[in-house]
Amino acid sequence: MKLLMTLVSLGCFVGCFALGCSQAPVANKDTTSKSAAMVASAPYLADHEPTGAIPVGEARTSVTNDSQVTVVGLIGGSPKPFVDGLAAFTIVDAKVPYCADEEGCPTPWDYCCQLEAVKDNIATVKFVDAAGKPITEDARQWLNLKELATVVVSGTAKRDDQGNLTVAANKIYIRSQK
Repeated sequence: MKLLMTLVSLGCFVGCFALGCSQAPVANKDTTSKSAAMVASAPYLADHEPTGAIPVGEARTSVTNDSQVTVVGLIGGSPKPFVDGLAAFTIVDAKVPYCADEEGCPTPWDYCCQLEAVKDNIATVKFVDAAGKPITEDARQWLNLKELATVVVSGTAKRDDQGNLTVAANKIYIRSQK
Protein backbone atom coordinates (compact mmCIF):
# COMPACT_ATOMS: atom_id res chain seq x y z
CA MET A 1 0.00 0.00 0.00
CA LYS A 2 2.83 2.34 0.88
CA LEU A 3 4.40 1.68 -2.54
CA LEU A 4 1.10 2.46 -4.25
CA MET A 5 0.77 5.80 -2.38
CA THR A 6 4.33 6.72 -3.29
CA LEU A 7 3.70 5.94 -6.97
CA VAL A 8 0.45 7.94 -7.00
CA SER A 9 2.16 10.91 -5.33
CA LEU A 10 5.06 10.71 -7.76
CA GLY A 11 2.64 10.48 -10.69
CA CYS A 12 0.76 13.58 -9.49
CA PHE A 13 4.02 15.48 -9.06
CA VAL A 14 5.26 14.55 -12.55
CA GLY A 15 1.87 15.35 -14.11
CA CYS A 16 1.65 18.68 -12.37
CA PHE A 17 5.22 19.55 -13.35
CA ALA A 18 4.56 18.58 -16.97
CA LEU A 19 1.52 20.88 -17.08
CA GLY A 20 3.48 23.73 -15.59
CA CYS A 21 1.55 23.91 -12.33
CA SER A 22 4.66 24.36 -10.29
CA GLN A 23 6.09 27.18 -12.38
CA ALA A 24 5.12 30.82 -12.46
CA PRO A 25 4.36 32.11 -15.95
CA VAL A 26 7.42 33.50 -17.66
CA ALA A 27 6.97 36.85 -19.35
CA ASN A 28 8.36 37.23 -22.82
CA LYS A 29 11.23 39.70 -22.43
CA ASP A 30 10.47 41.39 -25.76
CA THR A 31 6.77 41.79 -24.95
CA THR A 32 7.54 43.09 -21.46
CA SER A 33 10.03 45.68 -22.75
CA LYS A 34 7.61 46.82 -25.49
CA SER A 35 4.79 47.14 -22.95
CA ALA A 36 6.99 49.15 -20.60
CA ALA A 37 8.11 51.38 -23.47
CA MET A 38 4.52 52.03 -24.54
CA VAL A 39 3.54 52.96 -20.97
CA ALA A 40 6.47 55.38 -20.80
CA SER A 41 5.52 56.93 -24.14
CA ALA A 42 1.81 57.31 -23.26
CA PRO A 43 2.03 61.00 -22.24
CA TYR A 44 3.49 61.77 -25.67
CA LEU A 45 0.78 59.97 -27.66
CA ALA A 46 -2.14 62.14 -28.77
CA ASP A 47 -5.63 60.60 -28.57
CA HIS A 48 -6.77 62.48 -31.65
CA GLU A 49 -5.12 64.27 -34.53
CA PRO A 50 -4.16 67.86 -33.66
CA THR A 51 -5.70 70.56 -35.84
CA GLY A 52 -3.65 73.01 -37.84
CA ALA A 53 -0.85 70.64 -38.86
CA ILE A 54 1.23 71.94 -41.75
CA PRO A 55 3.26 69.86 -44.21
CA VAL A 56 7.00 69.64 -43.62
CA GLY A 57 7.90 71.65 -46.75
CA GLU A 58 5.68 74.54 -45.68
CA ALA A 59 7.04 74.40 -42.13
CA ARG A 60 10.61 74.67 -43.42
CA THR A 61 9.79 77.98 -45.07
CA SER A 62 7.30 79.49 -42.62
CA VAL A 63 8.12 78.63 -39.00
CA THR A 64 10.56 80.61 -36.94
CA ASN A 65 12.99 79.42 -34.32
CA ASP A 66 11.41 78.65 -30.92
CA SER A 67 7.84 78.89 -32.23
CA GLN A 68 5.21 76.24 -31.48
CA VAL A 69 4.51 74.08 -34.52
CA THR A 70 2.51 71.05 -35.59
CA VAL A 71 3.80 69.29 -38.71
CA VAL A 72 2.76 66.25 -40.70
CA GLY A 73 4.99 63.95 -42.72
CA LEU A 74 6.13 60.41 -43.47
CA ILE A 75 9.00 58.83 -41.57
CA GLY A 76 11.88 58.55 -44.01
CA GLY A 77 14.41 60.58 -45.92
CA SER A 78 17.39 58.23 -45.60
CA PRO A 79 18.09 54.49 -45.43
CA LYS A 80 18.05 54.80 -41.62
CA PRO A 81 15.60 57.56 -40.63
CA PHE A 82 15.58 56.57 -36.93
CA VAL A 83 18.33 57.72 -34.57
CA ASP A 84 19.69 54.82 -32.52
CA GLY A 85 19.35 55.42 -28.79
CA LEU A 86 17.05 58.44 -29.09
CA ALA A 87 13.36 58.99 -29.71
CA ALA A 88 14.24 60.81 -32.92
CA PHE A 89 13.68 60.37 -36.64
CA THR A 90 13.29 62.33 -39.86
CA ILE A 91 10.03 63.02 -41.67
CA VAL A 92 9.41 64.01 -45.28
CA ASP A 93 6.55 66.02 -46.76
CA ALA A 94 3.85 63.74 -48.20
CA LYS A 95 3.95 65.67 -51.50
CA VAL A 96 7.32 64.04 -52.23
CA PRO A 97 6.64 60.55 -53.60
CA TYR A 98 8.73 57.82 -52.06
CA CYS A 99 10.38 55.26 -54.31
CA ALA A 100 8.74 52.03 -55.34
CA ASP A 101 10.09 48.49 -55.62
CA GLU A 102 9.59 48.72 -59.39
CA GLU A 103 12.13 51.54 -59.45
CA GLY A 104 14.76 49.22 -58.00
CA CYS A 105 14.54 50.69 -54.52
CA PRO A 106 14.61 48.07 -51.74
CA THR A 107 14.17 50.78 -49.09
CA PRO A 108 11.44 53.13 -50.43
CA TRP A 109 11.66 55.36 -47.34
CA ASP A 110 15.13 56.56 -48.37
CA TYR A 111 13.60 58.54 -51.29
CA CYS A 112 16.63 57.60 -53.40
CA CYS A 113 14.74 58.59 -56.55
CA GLN A 114 13.81 62.02 -55.12
CA LEU A 115 17.00 63.26 -53.44
CA GLU A 116 16.70 66.85 -54.68
CA ALA A 117 13.05 67.17 -53.61
CA VAL A 118 13.78 65.75 -50.16
CA LYS A 119 16.35 68.44 -49.31
CA ASP A 120 13.68 71.14 -49.01
CA ASN A 121 10.98 68.87 -47.57
CA ILE A 122 12.58 67.12 -44.60
CA ALA A 123 12.64 67.79 -40.87
CA THR A 124 14.07 66.07 -37.83
CA VAL A 125 11.74 65.13 -34.98
CA LYS A 126 13.36 64.74 -31.56
CA PHE A 127 11.24 63.94 -28.51
CA VAL A 128 12.18 65.82 -25.38
CA ASP A 129 11.06 65.65 -21.76
CA ALA A 130 9.60 68.54 -19.75
CA ALA A 131 13.12 69.87 -19.10
CA GLY A 132 13.94 69.85 -22.82
CA LYS A 133 16.30 66.88 -22.60
CA PRO A 134 16.17 64.24 -25.37
CA ILE A 135 14.28 61.02 -24.63
CA THR A 136 16.84 58.20 -24.73
CA GLU A 137 14.56 55.47 -26.06
CA ASP A 138 14.52 54.05 -29.56
CA ALA A 139 11.43 55.54 -31.27
CA ARG A 140 10.72 52.31 -33.12
CA GLN A 141 9.95 50.50 -29.86
CA TRP A 142 9.06 53.45 -27.63
CA LEU A 143 6.36 54.72 -29.99
CA ASN A 144 5.85 51.54 -32.01
CA LEU A 145 6.81 53.26 -35.27
CA LYS A 146 8.22 52.14 -38.57
CA GLU A 147 9.37 53.67 -41.83
CA LEU A 148 6.76 55.42 -44.00
CA ALA A 149 4.34 55.89 -41.10
CA THR A 150 2.43 59.16 -41.47
CA VAL A 151 2.76 61.12 -38.26
CA VAL A 152 1.61 64.47 -36.90
CA VAL A 153 3.98 65.93 -34.31
CA SER A 154 3.72 69.00 -32.12
CA GLY A 155 6.52 70.82 -30.36
CA THR A 156 8.97 73.69 -30.57
CA ALA A 157 10.68 74.56 -33.84
CA LYS A 158 14.45 74.73 -33.78
CA ARG A 159 16.34 76.18 -36.75
CA ASP A 160 20.04 75.91 -37.48
CA ASP A 161 22.19 78.28 -39.54
CA GLN A 162 21.56 76.28 -42.73
CA GLY A 163 17.78 76.56 -42.32
CA ASN A 164 17.28 72.95 -41.29
CA LEU A 165 14.22 72.33 -39.15
CA THR A 166 14.10 70.21 -36.00
CA VAL A 167 10.94 69.81 -33.96
CA ALA A 168 11.61 69.35 -30.23
CA ALA A 169 8.45 67.27 -29.94
CA ASN A 170 6.16 66.65 -27.00
CA LYS A 171 3.17 65.05 -28.81
CA ILE A 172 2.66 62.62 -31.67
CA TYR A 173 -0.38 61.34 -33.46
CA ILE A 174 0.19 58.31 -35.68
CA ARG A 175 -2.11 58.78 -38.65
CA SER A 176 -1.17 55.58 -40.45
CA GLN A 177 1.48 52.88 -40.64
CA LYS A 178 2.51 51.29 -43.97
